[in-house]
Amino acid sequence: MRVTVVENDASAGLGFFAGWMAEAGVGCEVVRPYLGEAVPGRPEDGLIVLGGEAAAWEDDRCAWLPATRALIRRSVEDGRPTLGICLGGQLMTLAFGGAVERGEHGLEIGVREVVPLPAAAGDPLLAGLGPVPAVQYHGDAMTRLPEGAVRLATGDLYPNQAYRLGERAWAVQFHPEATPELFTGWTEASADRLTALGHSVEELNTRAKEAGERLARTWRPVAERFAAVILPE
Repeated sequence: MRVTVVENDASAGLGFFAGWMAEAGVGCEVVRPYLGEAVPGRPEDGLIVLGGEAAAWEDDRCAWLPATRALIRRSVEDGRPTLGICLGGQLMTLAFGGAVERGEHGLEIGVREVVPLPAAAGDPLLAGLGPVPAVQYHGDAMTRLPEGAVRLATGDLYPNQAYRLGERAWAVQFHPEATPELFTGWTEASADRLTALGHSVEELNTRAKEAGERLARTWRPVAERFAAVILPE
């Protein structure tokens, strides 16, 4: 079984998920539209859409975003297991009539607590999680979820941290795939901007490294559960 992965930015790869999905028996076919690779009309056995620096509505900046939103919509409507991460989750939100806007509280960055809501108790991916650490790096927010979406997790800055659409599609605002190395790459690339906003890059990176083992323990089972949804029974 194989999952189609749309990588929207060279710096925002699969991270932890590359190894976890492979060990769970699911291969990943990565599409890199920023290199000119075409976004397919349909995914393989499942779909993961990763994060990126662009806003979900910036079609003029990233010409492949309309095709990616169409792919997400087709995947969900076909019943393919689908996971949108950060920008990917925002693209899912727009694809199904929700709203994504500049976040009123500004940039959410670093390892921050995500709190599952009661609906998560019965969710195939997030069941059993208590308040957990998650890597955050986003300035836009999902401000109105699609009709019928089941909200699964919240946070102290932005309330819509995760939701399920239908039975086999999920959007998360945070980065369950992000290794400490991925995160430090993001902060180092934008160090001047972060410093100007009052963030300590050194402190952000130190906290991410210190949280690395707990992040892996928390999000590996979620990746394995997503793989299990893809695999035939």
